[in-house]
Amino acid sequence: MQLSEVEIIRREKLTQLRALGINPYPADLYPVDHTSKAIKEQYTEGKKVIIAGRLMRKKIQGKASFAEIQDSEGRIQVYFNRDEICPGEDKMKYNELFKKLLDLGDFIGVEGELFTTQVGEITVLVKKFKLLSKALKPLPLPKTDSQGNTYDEFIDPEMRYRQRYADLVVNPKVKEVFVKRTKLFTAMRTFFNNSGYFEVETPILQSIPGGAAARPFQTHHNSLDIPMYMRIACELYLKKLIVGGFDGVYEFAKTFRNEGMDRTHNPEFTMMEIYVAYKDYNWMMDFTEELLEYCATQVNGSSKTVFGDHEINFKAPLRKSNHDRCY
Repeated sequence: MQLSEVEIIRREKLTQLRALGINPYPADLYPVDHTSKAIKEQYTEGKKVIIAGRLMRKKIQGKASFAEIQDSEGRIQVYFNRDEICPGEDKMKYNELFKKLLDLGDFIGVEGELFTTQVGEITVLVKKFKLLSKALKPLPLPKTDSQGNTYDEFIDPEMRYRQRYADLVVNPKVKEVFVKRTKLFTAMRTFFNNSGYFEVETPILQSIPGGAAARPFQTHHNSLDIPMYMRIACELYLKKLIVGGFDGVYEFAKTFRNEGMDRTHNPEFTMMEIYVAYKDYNWMMDFTEELLEYCATQVNGSSKTVFGDHEINFKAPLRKSNHDRCY
């Protein structure tokens, strides 16, 4: 594999770190006790904090420098003062480690005290810092010129989907989708559980895939020496549980269909199915409306949401078409 010039330089820094007796990948506990969001929401002048995250900006100004750390909740400014970090004669930790050997994208841990700059930005005055993990590849960070114009943004769709990890780092809004997905699943589980229904797991490998019409992925069961198929649906097993006496069961099921694919259609996907005994389609419509309202409120804080130019209100009950007509 051909390394870029930047990657070669970062590997040289890795060697220099080890020569200084610094482990670039310490497998140690780092006692983080705050996040960037918590610091900003519960700010107290002089409060001692311990944070960790990626180094996303570094502006060196001689004996003092400003930097920015990005953690799971956002970004926070940190202030490095040479004499605060190195009170004795040995200034290596600031002059060599911070100024020369740390790169954007490196994970670092910081211990310090909170203060507010003259322009009103909450900042951590660094007392101690530690390299937690050296990044060997540069992040695709956008650049901004003196006029405020941004260029070299990481916006190519194919690259973003192929390198989702990099997309999450440099495009923080993408993370909101992941967070909302988790909140949505949690809300659905809570709604179903509070209704008295049980979450179950059904087989992914099946001898006869059924419950839908789709082409399955095929594999081989070595112990039994038989062909097996990855499920195309979880319907039949869930219905068997209803036959077995459960009043209601549901599953968040990884499902596989060996067919076409595009940016919005993946052969591996997650589906949720719920089956309830002694009910009809009218009950299921009402139940679904209540579920949608509950999930929208739990995820967005309101039953209303905006999609494109449209505002959608999931407040139950929803307007229905004539039941005697089929659309």
